[in-house]
Amino acid sequence: MYSDNTLTPRETIRLCALGTLAGDSKTMGQTMVYDDLARAVRHFVSRITGPSLELMGESIELLRFEGLTNTIGNTNTSNPTLVITQAGIKALNTLLLANIRPGNNGLNELVVALKFRFFHLLSVVDQTDQINLITEVCDIELARLQDLHNYHKSDPGFITDWLKHDINRLKTRLKWLHNFNSKLETKS
Repeated sequence: MYSDNTLTPRETIRLCALGTLAGDSKTMGQTMVYDDLARAVRHFVSRITGPSLELMGESIELLRFEGLTNTIGNTNTSNPTLVITQAGIKALNTLLLANIRPGNNGLNELVVALKFRFFHLLSVVDQTDQINLITEVCDIELARLQDLHNYHKSDPGFITDWLKHDINRLKTRLKWLHNFNSKLETKS
């Protein structure tokens, strides 16, 4: 992780792979053959960020060597069946609870999407904490864009129109996050 407890691109791929293996439940997990897991990770990541060599350079094979996954059945195959380990579940939880960097970039969008994809693997308290974290990041981004808009409001061209569009998108996201958080609070 970076020094601010945010995910590196490598850890973001790790989160996607471990979460996919965890499936519906951290305690049971699911099995997947290596090729299917790699394909599932590549599909999700590329649909959020677009093609990215920086993100796709992480090998799923490293998860086995680090004890985060195990092979089951015939281990002599080039396409072994993988399952998440207890160490993998612990690593997944750590990755899900990581901070999010302020700013709007592809990696942040991917991290937020992965958090929502695997939210069900966290306790309700941790889910609420993560929604508060995401809300805080959106608030910071909104303030940054509003400041930029105000600074350039008399400029010729269309930058203020574009910034208004982004500001409205963030306001809509914040409203959605507040509603989602209210639903979570009724669960606890």
